[in-house]
Amino acid sequence: MADIVILGSGGFGLSLAVSAIRKGRHNVTVWSKFQQEIDNIKADGEHIQKLPGVKIPEEINLTSDISCVKGCDILIFGIPSSFARSVAQLAKPYVDNNMVVVNTGKGIEEGSLKLLSDVITEELGTEKLVVLSGPSHAEEVARAIPTTMVAASVNKEAAKYIQEELGGSTLRIYLNDDVKGCELGGALKNIIALCCGICDGMGGGDNTKAALMTRGIHEIAKLGRAAGANALTFSGLTGIGDLIVTCTSVHSRNARAGRLIGQGMSPEEAVKQVGTVEGYFCCHAAYKLAQKLGVEMPITEQLNKVLFHGGNAEEAITALMSRPMIYEHEELQL
Repeated sequence: MADIVILGSGGFGLSLAVSAIRKGRHNVTVWSKFQQEIDNIKADGEHIQKLPGVKIPEEINLTSDISCVKGCDILIFGIPSSFARSVAQLAKPYVDNNMVVVNTGKGIEEGSLKLLSDVITEELGTEKLVVLSGPSHAEEVARAIPTTMVAASVNKEAAKYIQEELGGSTLRIYLNDDVKGCELGGALKNIIALCCGICDGMGGGDNTKAALMTRGIHEIAKLGRAAGANALTFSGLTGIGDLIVTCTSVHSRNARAGRLIGQGMSPEEAVKQVGTVEGYFCCHAAYKLAQKLGVEMPITEQLNKVLFHGGNAEEAITALMSRPMIYEHEELQL
């Protein structure tokens, strides 16, 4: 049995809570900074906005008191990437070295260009940090639809512990030691999903979406290799697997926001209407990181123009299609 605290009462945090309770042996607490959100979930028995129709078991303790972190075995960050550092700072007084800390957020910190695992480790000083990532929409995890994820850590025992305690008959967890690759794959695929959504909104075809996804994973892997990740990681669950589900699923907020942009809505209004759209926040940071590492990422560059510099989506597609003809893989060039 483990005492599990999940920071964040959004869809994914609650889905992990429901999944953990399903095992029948854990004590689970979900924290939110907003008491009103906690009160609404308690009153409704579900999170109507984020997980409609999913009953939140009464065994899950819901609280806005951050001291709930004290003494837990597993501390899970289930919050949007932009709040990772501030929430880590709130939790820090109650964190000890015995806890296994899990990050499920997918993004790059604006300004510092650090991955979220680095941000959380920097704030908490933990030596037991695990990244939990993969193709795992909250709506399906909560409903016990078979899902696979990856627990990545340089601390193998910590990763195995998470695999054993959170994995189950409907949540299969694999191990990986490439934290950087798993995190970058999870963060950067949101950018490509936004692009696919934009093309759908413009009335684009399957050929275009397939091209974006395939060339998208290519530039994700290029940035990953430059950052020191294992290229093999991007052919796995946290690379191509997560990319497929986020670009094609009806649950994808990134694709949904992209469709609105493709239909003519401003990026700012689309994000406001959909809610948390990680690809929007990640795009600028990823583009800056690519420039820092000297990596060419043409899809990310064009999306950055559309989102933040008044760029036109049709012109972005024309720019991508009219780039100089090259070999598909640089290493094959003769």
